[in-house]
Amino acid sequence: MDIAENAALVVVDVQKGFEELDFWGRRNNPAADDNIAALLDVWQSTGRPVVHVRHDSRKPGSPLRVGHEGNGFKEYVERRRGKGTGGELLVTKTVNSAFLGTPDLAAWLRAEGISQLVLTGIQTNMCVETTARMGGNLGFEVLVAFDATYTFDLEGPFGWRRTADELAQATAVSLHGGGFARVVTTDDVVSAAQ
Repeated sequence: MDIAENAALVVVDVQKGFEELDFWGRRNNPAADDNIAALLDVWQSTGRPVVHVRHDSRKPGSPLRVGHEGNGFKEYVERRRGKGTGGELLVTKTVNSAFLGTPDLAAWLRAEGISQLVLTGIQTNMCVETTARMGGNLGFEVLVAFDATYTFDLEGPFGWRRTADELAQATAVSLHGGGFARVVTTDDVVSAAQ
């Protein structure tokens, strides 16, 4: 695997509000936070650009709403912000895709000459997946560090319920098999980026 010298690490919604399990339910992949931190460390030590994405929920009861402590980044992310030698961007959004936030992510990436993205963050099947699909549609080479993402159990129509692992696997199959993104591991990305 080749990681471009200017590949952007896009860290999606790694916010304190996702720790409120009474709201979200059971999550998967307890190693995700360590893997996200490892990716941030490699990106910062190699001078590659990092994009931090924050979801500013408009829903009054959401743990991610503006003004609520949960809107802030998790401590290990906040501690690393601004510490790298590469460019850094903060994108805020109210919908699932980082490409529909402020400032315009696609415009920033193109202005910086960046064509390759590595996605990580929360939730695998929601904002990570939507950002990956849009990134692929917009012509970017998208890699999803699958084990540096996590999600929660979810109920859908007809009483169908899927576990977080099932949802994450379905996302990986759809993204990779559908050609939107290449789904990879944190270890593979770290090895290629060092």
